[in-house]
Amino acid sequence: MKRAIFPGSFDPITKGHFDIINRGISLFDEVIVAIGINADKKYMFSLEDRKLFIEEAFKDEPKVKVITYEGLTIDLCHKENAQFILRGLRNPADFEFEKAIAHTNRKLSKIETVFLLTAAKTSYISSSIVRDVIRNGGDYTVLVPDSVRINK
Repeated sequence: MKRAIFPGSFDPITKGHFDIINRGISLFDEVIVAIGINADKKYMFSLEDRKLFIEEAFKDEPKVKVITYEGLTIDLCHKENAQFILRGLRNPADFEFEKAIAHTNRKLSKIETVFLLTAAKTSYISSSIVRDVIRNGGDYTVLVPDSVRINK
């Protein structure tokens, strides 16, 4: 079974993430969306809400599993028996950052990283932009899957 871990904070999941996951399920038998827990980071959405947003977005897709984790992604890969890490790239800066992580992960383990370029129509979207739109009362719904809803 070809299994990939798609790690991130998903604060919140965006249409870009949604696109990468959907394209990933055509490449892998299972895509595990792994929400990383970082005690030093201040999140807009609770861990429970972030998990629920993703589960709801993929409720009809049995090839997607959503989990939370702490620690190294490669340790999670070993625990989940995943041979690949899936990552999306929006721009050259993403590539430079992700390339260093991928090289480190391959040096520390045999885990390969698979990069997918984001779709042109979602390449400008980031979770930080979505959070800024939300904080300033803008229409965030055009940037996220329908499952992401905030209670005002």
